[in-house]
Amino acid sequence: MTITEVSKKFGLSADTLRYYERIGLIPPVPRTKSGIRDYGEESCAWIELMKCMRKSGVQIDALIEYVSLFQKGDSTLEARKTLLTEQRDQLLERMRDMQASLDRLNLKIEHYEQGLMRVEKKLLDMKAARKGEEAAG
Repeated sequence: MTITEVSKKFGLSADTLRYYERIGLIPPVPRTKSGIRDYGEESCAWIELMKCMRKSGVQIDALIEYVSLFQKGDSTLEARKTLLTEQRDQLLERMRDMQASLDRLNLKIEHYEQGLMRVEKKLLDMKAARKGEEAAG
């Protein structure tokens, strides 16, 4: 696949894809004889992984380290696992923090809704009282 096709497939600009490769966020992409990047399944799988990891908040430095370790081969299996485990733990902590924030927001919204329901009930009571006065008078 060309860089344009990959760019469209993953919703990343060609500049971003080149940047990812230049800084080592993805392994070097194979090239045609004329020097044009030729993205295959493996390159696309790396892009997909990095996009997912970045979306989850994993730091670029950690991902670059992961790719570097991967390129060194099986002797780095334990180091890669450790890196991923650390990143998972950090993500879980962020998720707990986000859940706490979401719970707080939901509580605040609930308070507003309860307050609005009280106001609406008061307005309905006032409206009913006026109708009662009109019927009596």
